[in-house]
Amino acid sequence: MTEQLKHTPLYEEHIALGAKMTEFAGYDMPIEYGGIVEEHRAVRGGVGIFDVSHMAEFRVFGMDAFDSLQGLITNDLDKLGHHDTEEGIGKGLYTVLCDEGGGIIDDLVVYRSGHIEYLIVANAGNRTAVGAWLAERLPDTVELADESDRTALIAVQGPDALRVITELAGEDWEAPARFHLGEAKLDGVNVLVSRTGYTGEDGVEVFCHASHAVGLWRVLLSFAEVVPCGLGARDTLRLEMGYHLYGLDMDRDTDPVSAGLGWVVRLDKGDFVGREAIVEVWKEGPSHKLVPLVVEGGVPRHGMEIVHDGEVVGKVASGSFSPTLATGIATAYVPSALAVEGAELVIRIRKREGVATVVRPPFVGGTSLAKG
Repeated sequence: MTEQLKHTPLYEEHIALGAKMTEFAGYDMPIEYGGIVEEHRAVRGGVGIFDVSHMAEFRVFGMDAFDSLQGLITNDLDKLGHHDTEEGIGKGLYTVLCDEGGGIIDDLVVYRSGHIEYLIVANAGNRTAVGAWLAERLPDTVELADESDRTALIAVQGPDALRVITELAGEDWEAPARFHLGEAKLDGVNVLVSRTGYTGEDGVEVFCHASHAVGLWRVLLSFAEVVPCGLGARDTLRLEMGYHLYGLDMDRDTDPVSAGLGWVVRLDKGDFVGREAIVEVWKEGPSHKLVPLVVEGGVPRHGMEIVHDGEVVGKVASGSFSPTLATGIATAYVPSALAVEGAELVIRIRKREGVATVVRPPFVGGTSLAKG
């Protein structure tokens, strides 16, 4: 018997809107409503909303929370301030959580939500793994709470996103700075608003109690310019920016250096799980690196073979059609010697061969986030 898919609090809303649904990370999620390209363009040019309530949320609380988390994540938690100061409350950072061998368990966003409290947002498919990893390694003096089931998360993204949120919150409300968490009251509902996203556009992600999700979703859609968007557009938007997707661009067999995430590893902060293995990769140099590829001659998909001089040298990690560039784009792990800008490779796209050129990320520039 197949396991029944989970539903977010907005599942019935998606069905009522005629969304095409698909399985993702154990949830029945909308892949598209009116079309992936149309939704993609709505976010690039206006404002779109996404149900991302499948994401996992954990709260870590206690006097030893700072030191404990600092020893588990690769980035420097001190960027958010220490627990004995108010400075830094509300700030967030992007990081990865690694095992002892340097393999990536998940990529996370960690917010300092209080003096001795942190809010961690993890990928839906890694909820169990991240929760178990934290529970096994946090001391008894630190409390860990999985708040995923009681939390809904709606992403409001695009050049007009902040205008819509401000209209709901009131003119006296001030949007938080980039990668900061703040409070707001939207249509009478108290929410947390994070100036983050996964699209490359400016915007926010709104945390609310699951019981308020439907009302908030509906009031956002009451704006004529707001377009509901599914996971299909979310994927093309994030890929155009070169943002990683766990399970495709990284996993437990991948280290942060090879994945191009060395910038979230701070060796100078002291010891953390996986540090020794990561140092070794840095010393020896990774054998393969994740590179962005612009593809001519077809649309690349995950798992397609990468060829150089007649030999298979890798496989596509993420691949899709870019609505903005009107061409195929992809990421792939290739030998480090080929991971240089301008290198030309071949992708076997079914019975054809596409020409793939290594480029610098992101694929698309000039977004509202880049201008902000």
